Amino acid sequence: MNWTVYLSGEIHTDWREQIIDGAKKLGLPTVFTSAITDHEASDSAGDLLEPESEGYWRDQKSSGVNAIRTRTLLAKCDIAIVRFGDQYKQWNAAFDAGYCAALGKPYVTLHDDNIVHPLKEVDAAAMAWAQTPAQVVQILAYVTRD
Repeated sequence: MNWTVYLSGEIHTDWREQIIDGAKKLGLPTVFTSAITDHEASDSAGDLLEPESEGYWRDQKSSGVNAIRTRTLLAKCDIAIVRFGDQYKQWNAAFDAGYCAALGKPYVTLHDDNIVHPLKEVDAAAMAWAQTPAQVVQILAYVTRD
């Protein structure tokens, strides 16, 4: 069985590549999916609908278009990894974690210990909390083993 792993959250570091590379090196039966990680492309996803607008309405249109992909891939995944970085607030990642919880999808949070407190509810519903991509790879190695 191939496990579909959805990678959610922070887009400013290479954590996704570290997990994908680590899984490949171990030969794990994993397929990875994700939201669009190009920030500008994500922000402008709704611009094709009607004339471009700014602010709230642009964000509304773009978030709806982005949600088509996100909700579909989250519903199809076997497990999600939800990354929270220190520099930016990843409200979308928190939403993804809540969506996983509502669907009964297992998810692992990935973040440093300095943001444990603001993520306490998100972590409480997670199956595990990892601090490094290498730990995520080890979790995937364990859960996908025969």
